[in-house]
Amino acid sequence: MGERLRKLGIRLAEARSTALFQLATELPAAVLARTLGIDITVAVKWQRASAGDWGAYAAEISRRQGS
Repeated sequence: MGERLRKLGIRLAEARSTALFQLATELPAAVLARTLGIDITVAVKWQRASAGDWGAYAAEISRRQGS
């Protein structure tokens, strides 16, 4: 399968990185780690690289629940 994709010009490593980068912008690190089965520290690194700001999101949720 990998060889067929390469012949079509699809680079697997780049496609995987792109997919992880996109997911890291959309999901909190804990969810990303649990869903993909990767270590939380790896998920946090992907999130930081993608500039996902889930700290602000968590603070907002916390404020909503406290009201």
